[in-house]
This record gives sequence, C-alpha cells and structure tokens, in this order.
Amino acid sequence: MDKFWLKSYPEGVPHEIDPGQYRSLPHLLEESFRKNASRPFSVCMDRWMSYQELDELSAALGAWLQARGLEPSARVAIMLPNVPQFAVTMAAVLRAGYTCVNVNPLYTGRELEHQLKDSGATAIVILENFATTLEEVIDQTALKHIVVSSMGDLLGFWYGRWITFAVRHLAKMVPAYKLPMTDGRTVTPFGRAVAEGATLKLQPSETTLESTAFLQYTGGTTGLSKGAVLTHRNIVAAILQAEAWFTPALKRIGDVSKTNSIAALPLYHIFALTLCLLCIRWGAHMTLIPNPRDFGKFIEVLKQRPFHMLPAVNTLFNALLVHPQFKSLDFASLCVSQAGGMAASEGTARNWFEATGCPMIEGWGMSETCAIGTNNPVTNKEFTGSIGLPLPSIEIAIKDEEGLSMPIGGHGEICIKGPNVMTGYYRQPAETAAAFTADGFMRTGDIGIMDGRGYTRIIDRKKDMIIVSGFNVFPNELENVISLCPGVVECAAVGVPDVKQGEAIKVFLVKNDPLLTEDEVAKFCHEQLTGYKRPKYIEFRDELPKSNVGKILRRELRQAK
Repeated sequence: MDKFWLKSYPEGVPHEIDPGQYRSLPHLLEESFRKNASRPFSVCMDRWMSYQELDELSAALGAWLQARGLEPSARVAIMLPNVPQFAVTMAAVLRAGYTCVNVNPLYTGRELEHQLKDSGATAIVILENFATTLEEVIDQTALKHIVVSSMGDLLGFWYGRWITFAVRHLAKMVPAYKLPMTDGRTVTPFGRAVAEGATLKLQPSETTLESTAFLQYTGGTTGLSKGAVLTHRNIVAAILQAEAWFTPALKRIGDVSKTNSIAALPLYHIFALTLCLLCIRWGAHMTLIPNPRDFGKFIEVLKQRPFHMLPAVNTLFNALLVHPQFKSLDFASLCVSQAGGMAASEGTARNWFEATGCPMIEGWGMSETCAIGTNNPVTNKEFTGSIGLPLPSIEIAIKDEEGLSMPIGGHGEICIKGPNVMTGYYRQPAETAAAFTADGFMRTGDIGIMDGRGYTRIIDRKKDMIIVSGFNVFPNELENVISLCPGVVECAAVGVPDVKQGEAIKVFLVKNDPLLTEDEVAKFCHEQLTGYKRPKYIEFRDELPKSNVGKILRRELRQAK
C-alpha cells in the first residue's frame, strides 16, 4: 500500500515502530521501574508515589494474586477510579501473567453482571464505594476473590485514614454492603492483600507479545457490550506509536521524563489508559484527578505545578473554558492539548487556543485500536477539522461495501490495519469475522474521506452509535433495556446535537399504558443504566417510522423537529 501520507509527517517522526523490542508489557513496565526507581510516578491529593513504590506494591499484589491459584491468563476485573490503586492493580495483574478487565465504576448491576459473566473474571479489585453494586450480582458471576479498596489506601497512614473516614462518614459516599463469602469466595481488604503479598515472591509470568493483556469492553450491535481482545503486542505498539507522535511537541521540555500529564479522563477508558502507559515508558509522572466533575478543585490542582500534557474530550475542554477560575491558570508549560473520544468543535478549539496559546490537536481511535489511529501533527498551530494522518505503522483505507478501496477523495468506510488493532472480540467469532475485510483491515463504522495529503475527515457514521462526552453508546442496548419498562411497547434511541456533551440521547416511545409518564421512564433508566447512557430527552409517539420490512428508521427520528 502506498503510504503517501508519510510525506505530511512532521520532521523527526518515524514511519514505523517496532513492538518486538519488548517481550511483553511486563518487560516494558519492569524496565521503566528499574530506570526510574527514584522518580515520581503519580501525585493524587498531594500524595506522591514513586516508580519504586509502584514496582514494590504491584509486585506484592501480583504475588498475592498468584498465591490464590488463578489459572494462567485468568481475567481480573479492575473497578477503580483515578486513584493510585489503579496503576498498582493494573501492573500487578499484567506482571502476574493475567488479563486486565477494565470496568466502569459507575456501572449499574445489570451492566456489571454482563461484563463479569462475559469475561469470566474470577477476581476483582474494587473501590468500596461501588461494592454495593457488586453485591447485587456477585452470585451470578464466577468471582472467587474480591479485593476491596478504600479511597485512602496508598495516600499515607494518617492522611489516608482521614480521607477514608471523610468519604465514609462525612460525605457518606460508601453505601452499606455485604459481600457473601460462600463456595470458597474470599473478600480481602486491599492493604491486607498487599501486606501478605509483600512476604511472597512474584513469579515471572510466561506471557508473550501474543498473550491477551486487556479485555476492553465496547458497545455491541446486539445490545450487549463485547470485549475487544488487546494483546501485549497491541498495547506495546500503541505506546510506541503515541510516543513517536507526541515527542516533537515536548522538545522544549528537554527531557520527556519531566513531563507532567493530567489524568482527568478515567483510566479505565482506553484513551487515558494508553497515555498512562506512555508515561510509564517515559518515566514521566501523572497528576491523578479522581473527580474531574468538581471543576473548582480540578483547577486548583492545575494551579499547583506546571503541566505539559492535557488529554481531554471536547466537553471537558468546554467545561474548563467556562469556569470563572480558568483564566487564573498559567499555561506557559502546556505543550499538548490532545482532543479525542468524540468530535472536537472548531468553536471550542478556537476559544481554547485564545485562552491557552496551545492548540487543540484532534485525533481518532477506538477501544479496538488501543485509542490509536489517526492524529493531527502536534506541531500544528491551528485547528484542521480533520482527524489527521495515520500514525506510524498504521494503514488507513477508505473502502466501499464490498471492501474495495476508494480513490483519493472518494467517501466510504474508514478501515484500519496496524499492530495496535485488536485480534478480535472475546468469544464472538461472528462479530470478529464481520469486523474485518478480506485483506485484514478492521471496519470502523465511520464514513470518511481522505485527501491527497493523507488527512481523513469523518462525514458520517455507518453505525447508529451515539457518542456522549467521548463514551460510545449503542442504541440497541438502550432500546433493549427501555423496552422492559412496564407500559412501553416499542422504543428507539438516537443521538441529537448537544453543546456540552457533543451528543445527547433522545428516546422515542410508543406506550400501551396511558398513565406512563416521562418521569417514570427516566426513573427506570436511572436504575438500569449508568449516567452517560441515560436519555436526556424522552418523547412519546403514537407510532415510530419504519421501513417496508418493519425496521425502525432512526435517521428519520434524528431529523425530526
């Protein structure tokens, strides 16, 4: 394939990367731990963790997991927000030879049950704030070992205890729960697991680049999320691709290990996860933001020390811009404002550049591609409105329905091939087969055009996926859930433009109970769906538009006034 876009690369960006320089992700992690032992890895609530501490804590937790007798490549769920325990747990699972299953901590019981059952996870590390959700479904899962963490774990003895007390008793953010210890199931506090593991020796894992590192769950066309199988090779490739692309923007720092990246996006999301691993590769540090919705505290954290990389979705950039304290920040050190997860708007980009002097750089990727795909050059000084160029070792093709590549300027489905692209969907052979073309490109569902310089622009989505603040929402799942609401005959979910979220969810309902109200439907959705999946608008109709074969026409509903 003629990679003509390489002519548009910034100076110094390599055309290819080599994941084979590492044997596995643990090889990359442990190399960094040795090189950067004395350097800071993260700061959270003014409490620092060094690379040596990350090494020792993850080795201890990994050894503890191995002592539970988990089978090789066992799936371990991680249900944690942006706290130090996340990186410790992730590194522990990988170093012990197991597979990470990232779980949104805000999931409802229904959503959590599906992901745990589908992945076959036999262990989970969970923040106690969300244990009540696990209690609802635990007996329907294969979980045998539960590690429960509190917010103050790893924040120091006295300060950590104070934070845990405040979260439990002052903020009352930990609902009462009881996790049954039946059929040999164990429930262990995070601190005890680490302490017990510290007396054990972590056994080297036998994982290779072809082993599964993560099951990263994403929306499914059947209404159920499915796990993208990401190998160690996929993740290592994504780290190296991100490094190659972002390094030119950090030249003025001199030493990339001095980079401070802001981790406001959730680490369980593939976008932030990949950037976290890039920081480890560099020996750089992250500023963890456990609750980015508290914009006042978020901005106070940004005031404390120079920051160089700020990855965010368009809605987060917007929310910061409109906050009254935002203009008090010093942006002299900001090198990269990376936008992804959802379409970036030109208005937001223009306002951001005027306020910070650092251009918003838009990129595109998916869970299935480790968040890596295309990106605008980080040396750009203005917003392009495109999703940029294919990153090193990636091929992008615009294909028609038959899988044939379109000429330059022709519109079709954006398809991607590269070492960062998943091997398939976990235990979903039909979905996997449908996802790839005969010549090995993965179909993305996005419709786009590539110009003569290699820049791609998204013009539509083949799928009916809704993107709410960077999170993928599949209408099928919403419709399957809402159809179970008493009084609902049929329903359809669509995305509508929203200034703050990019898109908001609107559902159209046909009911057979004349007394059913919008409030009752909203309450049902609140109980069954996590926050970003709940509809913002609910509209009752006598009937829904359908094709001659009875398929609901979502496009007509999107265009409805």
